[in-house]
Amino acid sequence: MREVLAGLARNALHTPSRPAVIDGESILTYAQLETRIRHAAGWAVGLPQTVGLIGDKCADWIIADLALACAGKTVVPLPEFFSAEQLAHIAADAGVEHIVLATPEAAEQVEFLGIPATPISFDDFLVAGSPSRRIIYTSGSTGKPKGVRLSGRQIETSVRVLARAGAASDCDRHLSILPFALLLEQIAGIYVPIRVGATIDLASGALAGLMRGDPGPLLGAMSRSAATTTVIVPEILSGWVASLSNLGGAAPGTLRLVAVGGAPVSPALAERAWELGIPVHEGYGLSECCSAVAVNRPGERVAGTVGRPLDGISVMIDEGEIVVSGPTVMDGYTGAPDSGGTWRTGDLGNLVDGRLVVHGRKDSMIVTSLGRNVHPEWIEAMVLADPRIARCILTGGGPYPLAVLVPSPAGRDWFARADAGMIDALIAETCSAAPDYARPARHIVSDEADLIRNGLLTPNGRPRRDVIMRRLSSSSHG
Repeated sequence: MREVLAGLARNALHTPSRPAVIDGESILTYAQLETRIRHAAGWAVGLPQTVGLIGDKCADWIIADLALACAGKTVVPLPEFFSAEQLAHIAADAGVEHIVLATPEAAEQVEFLGIPATPISFDDFLVAGSPSRRIIYTSGSTGKPKGVRLSGRQIETSVRVLARAGAASDCDRHLSILPFALLLEQIAGIYVPIRVGATIDLASGALAGLMRGDPGPLLGAMSRSAATTTVIVPEILSGWVASLSNLGGAAPGTLRLVAVGGAPVSPALAERAWELGIPVHEGYGLSECCSAVAVNRPGERVAGTVGRPLDGISVMIDEGEIVVSGPTVMDGYTGAPDSGGTWRTGDLGNLVDGRLVVHGRKDSMIVTSLGRNVHPEWIEAMVLADPRIARCILTGGGPYPLAVLVPSPAGRDWFARADAGMIDALIAETCSAAPDYARPARHIVSDEADLIRNGLLTPNGRPRRDVIMRRLSSSSHG
């Protein structure tokens, strides 16, 4: 983190009045941000070595995060969207001794842990600490998060190569939409902008608005901020595209780079986004590799790929599996041996002219009763190109796949009126580019709450495909 903190100090010295963080009506200049971080680090030096950090998206989250890093602490972001059981597991697994609250309201979420929790505070001195570390918890398929051990060196390298790949500069204004507890947003939404002297604009209510079917906060933030960059997931992209299509609008002309990762992006959705002025650039990564492995660079995007590997990162394909080596690969999981600088991702893919194409998870491959292999993420991305669908889960159990559909807020009325034939036609239309054996011939319409209640999703929202296949195949339409 030394390079990020050095960038902060440099920007505070040379451009002290430039806006660093915009949080609603509040604006922190680089001089103000550097002063608050320096003073908060003086307070943080007195905390135990391993510190949890929790709270909503706000400027104090950024201050606390960088202050803890400056003080040489091991930082453990606590995702506010994790369950109580998961938070308890993280605290025990990482050995969290103290929790810093970015927002006072977060105290209620961690009170049951019995760990001292205090809001960020400020002192007037700074004692240099040892190099900082970070433990990021991923949402494992079993629902029990795994702790990814990352050093300052790995994060610094990721920040440096991402800034270069995205041509980041002090002219950028990054609209921060994703939660700060996600490593990708920490790196792309905090560290890269601060390193280059850009402005971070917090769109605090945009994600929550989209999830409840209200695109207003996102569209308003985009219009107000004159953003040049942002990082989103396909679900946000789908909602954004649907909103602009319904309103007959277009994305702000200031945007130059919208990085999309976390899941496959349907080519049809990406194409429609470009038509609406959203400059989509697909990327691929995972926490075990410091969040980013490959990305489509501005001016070099090739549709259907996630771009070339980042500088210094080696990607090879071993029997169809993506294997990553290089300086951003994690030290290892908590309580497990070191990785040795190489990570077998468990994802399937191939390289085309040096660009990576991702097919899906190795362990999620569906084999139909006709003996055909289907990558579910491939078909799911096709279905999700329709804005009426918020989630699609593909599973097997017959000659053709079964699709579990969750309507989006924008599509609930349509699904309420639609009969089985209309839904079958919708699926057929979205999957028209897929071979016949891979197209879902059966479907079930559900909602997220029912899927969780019936144990068909992990607590983190990942599908339990085998459970879905056993429980729902007999009740499907088609």
